[in-house]
Amino acid sequence: MNPIPKIFSFGEDKLTAGIAIAIADGRTKTKLTAATRKRIKSSWKIVQNIVEKGHPVYGINTGFGPLCTTKISKEETKILQTNILQSHSVGVGEAIDSEIAKLMMILKVHALAKGYSGIAEATLERIIWHIENDAIPVVPSQGSVGASGDLAPLSHLFLPLIGLGKVLYQGKIIATATLFKKTKMQSLELGPKEGLALINGTQFIAAHAVKVVEKLQSCLAQADIIGSMMIEGLQGSVKPFYNELHALRPFKGNMHVAKRIKRLLKGSEILEDHINCERVQDPIRCGVFHKFMERVVRLGSI
Repeated sequence: MNPIPKIFSFGEDKLTAGIAIAIADGRTKTKLTAATRKRIKSSWKIVQNIVEKGHPVYGINTGFGPLCTTKISKEETKILQTNILQSHSVGVGEAIDSEIAKLMMILKVHALAKGYSGIAEATLERIIWHIENDAIPVVPSQGSVGASGDLAPLSHLFLPLIGLGKVLYQGKIIATATLFKKTKMQSLELGPKEGLALINGTQFIAAHAVKVVEKLQSCLAQADIIGSMMIEGLQGSVKPFYNELHALRPFKGNMHVAKRIKRLLKGSEILEDHINCERVQDPIRCGVFHKFMERVVRLGSI
């Protein structure tokens, strides 16, 4: 298992499911390093230069999808980004769990902090503020648009940036306008390409996957305990779990499980039954296995 750091650098450190959850529940703090900020600013300047020169680049000064040939004026590039958030906020149904929404923001910040999207530093800092202050956007559980990502859920997730939508804040669901009054904050004006960068991605499904991994880790841990108890119950042997044996096929998962089981069985009085045992194989088990293989061959499965 990878250790959970006290401080995580967005865009630089390796983000795992465990670290993402640790950030979400407050065990791990986050930061943007000077190098990360430099990359973000550089990418943002590239987008600004495209707008200034007027060369058509999809999603910056053109429409989206079938409107990709429609030229957007310099003055309207910012309006376009605000409009894309509003037009794609078409989700329905009950809101997703606030932890999932928070994980979505964490995953998105990490992706944007790589410095390839053209996002503004101030926009990224605002999303981090939402994470750190538990002002979690309300995201409907149903509905998405297109094959380029979780467009609808991500649009709802970032409506609060432009003063729209709702958030869960201090235990209550309130309008973003109310949040701004409480915190004396103002809505952001998204720059060219920012809206597209915010909603293009798979953070909705990825956040759910993070929770699945968390549950799976728990299941795997319990499986090791159950397996160890079964070995004791059947008076099995600990020898198949020796480190030297698994080092011959150095698969990290195998080695991890073998070490856990060997550690769980350490000191077992039941397994002392194998001391000075002359038996090298269970004939009943071997017979069952051979009968099974004969049946498989006969049925043509091999």
